[in-house]
Amino acid sequence: MMKKDNLDTLFATLKDDFDVEIPTLDHEKRFLKKLNKQELAHTTIPKNNFWKPFLSIAATIAILVTVFITTQQEENVYDLASISPEMAETQNFFTTTIARELTKLETETNPETKLLIADAMMQMQRLEKEYTALKKDLSESGEDKRVIYAMISNFQNRIDILENTLTQIENIKKLKNSTNENSTTI
Repeated sequence: MMKKDNLDTLFATLKDDFDVEIPTLDHEKRFLKKLNKQELAHTTIPKNNFWKPFLSIAATIAILVTVFITTQQEENVYDLASISPEMAETQNFFTTTIARELTKLETETNPETKLLIADAMMQMQRLEKEYTALKKDLSESGEDKRVIYAMISNFQNRIDILENTLTQIENIKKLKNSTNENSTTI
């Protein structure tokens, strides 16, 4: 940070270099006229544009090649089923169990459980994103056992979330039924 003395010294030395002249009266008109000429020069379209269609075709081909290469790389991502037949069975077991628990959860949807189920689904989405990252890690690590254990743990966490949510829904039902029974006996 400059001290006040340094600033005063700086301005004193540059005093004669400042432009303090007042522009002529027609300065603005001349400036606008030059500006309009520049705009017209930039907006004129050159007559020889025979190469533009080829350029757009080349750009399209480049985009298609990029998309093709990207999808080919994504196909090389492994999951548990790609490791061994036993891991394929494990993955099948977990996905079947998760699908069954999700079906149970869907049947329990009502206004009292709506928020509870929405929270569970948010947790499931988070775990699904983690699993996608783990699949990428698995393909990069060369089937590292720690990644495999993390993937299995991810599946178990999903099942735990669904089972806990179903248990909480059952508790809500029991509480509601006991409250209704008490109100009818009074």
